Amino acid sequence: MTLRRHLLLSITLGLTLGCAGAKPAAEPGALERVALVHGGAGPWAVAGYRMGDYALQRLGLPRGSFKLEVIHHSPAQVQYTCVADGAAAATGASLGKLNLSLVTTPAPENVATTFRNRDTGQSLTLRPSASFVQRFRDVPREQLGEAGRTVLTLPDADVFEPVTP
Repeated sequence: MTLRRHLLLSITLGLTLGCAGAKPAAEPGALERVALVHGGAGPWAVAGYRMGDYALQRLGLPRGSFKLEVIHHSPAQVQYTCVADGAAAATGASLGKLNLSLVTTPAPENVATTFRNRDTGQSLTLRPSASFVQRFRDVPREQLGEAGRTVLTLPDADVFEPVTP
């Protein structure tokens, strides 16, 4: 990415975040962080970011912790796998650090991401909420950015829900 394009993206995202009425818990620069990891900030990647941020708070771990393990379960289809990139953007987990993995599942209904503290064994599994899936499944490509900004402002319950064992 050229310096000019990166600067333009940063300014655009900064102005967008300032005008979007983001929910107070949203970290400034969240959309840019997702875009840098994923290449864009569509709704499914932003949902993964929201899930990852929530999980870090619940598990009491900082971003980039080697104590965190992230396992994303989804079909090998774009939009469902985008959640894993969003989770990586929020948590700092990565394939290279061997703390991010993708497990292929046959059906979209099985999409879920498990966040686990390797030291304590405490874990949390989250999945996109039914209302999120209904609202954001198959968003046209030209509407992905706007939809991602919307997801950043929604209440947690409208984006994801815990999976109970």
